[in-house]
Amino acid sequence: MELNEATAHDAQPSRRPGAKRVVNEARILVAAEEVFAEAGYAAASMAAIAERAGLPKANLHYYFGTKEQLYRRLLDSIADGWQETMDLFTADSDPAEAFRLYIADKIEFSRRRPRASKIFANEILHGAPHFLLPTQGRVRERFERHCAVIEGWGRDGKIAPVDPHHLFFVLWASTQHYADFDVQVGALLGKKALGAEDYRAATDLITRMVLATLGLEKPR
Repeated sequence: MELNEATAHDAQPSRRPGAKRVVNEARILVAAEEVFAEAGYAAASMAAIAERAGLPKANLHYYFGTKEQLYRRLLDSIADGWQETMDLFTADSDPAEAFRLYIADKIEFSRRRPRASKIFANEILHGAPHFLLPTQGRVRERFERHCAVIEGWGRDGKIAPVDPHHLFFVLWASTQHYADFDVQVGALLGKKALGAEDYRAATDLITRMVLATLGLEKPR
């Protein structure tokens, strides 16, 4: 059974109300991330997820009634992780520091949770039927809020003017590439798996490109 650091809480007893539910839901989401990434939504089964989580199937249905409900919850958790990182962009933030931290966090997400990125990419490639329609308003509102901050930095002369929408699209494509296409990247680098030095190199290059574009750092 392959469960990553998200299950570490299992070994740490807690007296908080509902702690068992929180731990079990986290355990299920980790297992679901593995199974959905390996099998795809259509072929994945609740039985396989329960087995991977080390829980009876009845327990799985107690926390998540259907496969679609579990899948949507997983997609929300992936999107929320990315959205929380975007909260670095506030009117009072230092632009250069915000972009440095954002790019580093996005690359770290790709390193730590490549399956999650692939699941989300596959969902989008299929028209996002389980994610976009139910959440489009909420996701877009938050996205526009962060874009407005960057536009404000441009008006105030803190950065060179830039279309923040397309800037984010470029950042997502470049940072998530190291998760979605890790096999290709590894093959072209002559490696079976990417190492810490590869993620550091990617972070450094993308950061320098963005900061140079925004007039925050001179190109080397």
